[in-house]
Amino acid sequence: MTNTQYAAHTNSTRRRWLQALASTPLVPTLTAPALAEGATKTKAHIVIAGSGLGGIAVANRLSKLLDGAKITIIDRKEEHNYQPGYTLVASGVWPVSKVRDSNADFLPAGIEWVKDMVASFDPVANTVSTVGGQRIRYDFLVVGIGVYLDYTQITGMDVSAIGREGLTSVYPSPEAAQATWATMQAFAAKGGNAVMTLPSTPLKCAGAPLKMTFMLRDRLFKAGTLGISKIRFESALGNVFGVKAVNDNVLGRWRDLGIDVDFSRKLTAIDIGARRATFASPDGQTQEMPYDFIHVVPPTRAPDAVKNSELAWKDGPFATGGWLEVDKRTLQHRRFPNVFGIGDINGTPRGKTAATVKKSAPLVAHNLVEVIAGRVANENFDGYTSCPLITREGSAMLIEFDYEGNLTPTLPMIEPLQDSFFAWLMKVRMLKPAYISVLKGRV
Repeated sequence: MTNTQYAAHTNSTRRRWLQALASTPLVPTLTAPALAEGATKTKAHIVIAGSGLGGIAVANRLSKLLDGAKITIIDRKEEHNYQPGYTLVASGVWPVSKVRDSNADFLPAGIEWVKDMVASFDPVANTVSTVGGQRIRYDFLVVGIGVYLDYTQITGMDVSAIGREGLTSVYPSPEAAQATWATMQAFAAKGGNAVMTLPSTPLKCAGAPLKMTFMLRDRLFKAGTLGISKIRFESALGNVFGVKAVNDNVLGRWRDLGIDVDFSRKLTAIDIGARRATFASPDGQTQEMPYDFIHVVPPTRAPDAVKNSELAWKDGPFATGGWLEVDKRTLQHRRFPNVFGIGDINGTPRGKTAATVKKSAPLVAHNLVEVIAGRVANENFDGYTSCPLITREGSAMLIEFDYEGNLTPTLPMIEPLQDSFFAWLMKVRMLKPAYISVLKGRV
């Protein structure tokens, strides 16, 4: 694709997608099962660990579904971050203010908010201990404490250095995303060698490393420095995305765009001052790679509170990361039936995205109410995950899939593997309002 074709691609279809947007209901993407008409009476004490999208969404739903229950949410974080927007901040599309809100604005009335962090779980004694020394007993527990970004697996990595010496990473915080954009701007102005990375662990928002790669290429193109630049994508896996159809599509696009990919090379060390990264292959060989710009994607695992508890998987593929042992269909703990998981902490084949919470939060709330009422969890989750995969400014692919990696498109006017202005518009304009509705338990 020539630069002229590349620049004109979005404009050729922009008018058609705006017309489609004006006439198309978003019911398939923005709705969820309706709330029960009659609330279940109970005196049960439900503890929700974590105040991210999953924890607050479940809290809001339970406050409507239950009459008389005590609901406690544990998390000291008062700022609520719209993490799906981090890549937009890091690539210069949004200001950082758009990903910052207050948790207090979203919590349901009457809830008990313990502003502390979970230190440990004791599911045998039905208790949670906090860093501040509180010991809180529960009848039912919802675990939604997210993931631990394990930058310590990369020797020499310093999160506080993001934004300096070409070092970027979109994952840790709004500040890191903002610093990443400043560094991307500086790099695009001069050009040079860029290295993008992907670890071998389960990943929070697996599309983010791909979005950052596409957008870096787009920024170089717009700055006029693409011709004096090189982008390499270093994957610690045998692919760049876990759904084969998407993986093959992205690799084909990158071949056309001149982005080189190496497989099975894990980032093990970084010398920030020297701007040099070290990668290891499965055979034990290492290679040092100089860079002018690097995007570091951290390995992830469960936080210690779950990883070191009886709630974690003890064997199988999810045991290494210490992920929460839930049934992938009901999201109920496999050994402790009064425990459920929501969001990134779950040890399931897929599902570390906000879209997964959008579909699974109503299910977790429903199944928990069923168990409180003495019945069995009877709704099943299909592993729905969605990734609005940005390919350049003004264009994206809306990728939706299930546990098995089957593409599950919900909007008939969108081809999952075809980028469009409409999918871009959804990502930039519509998905945060939908997120807020999920957060408030409205959809």
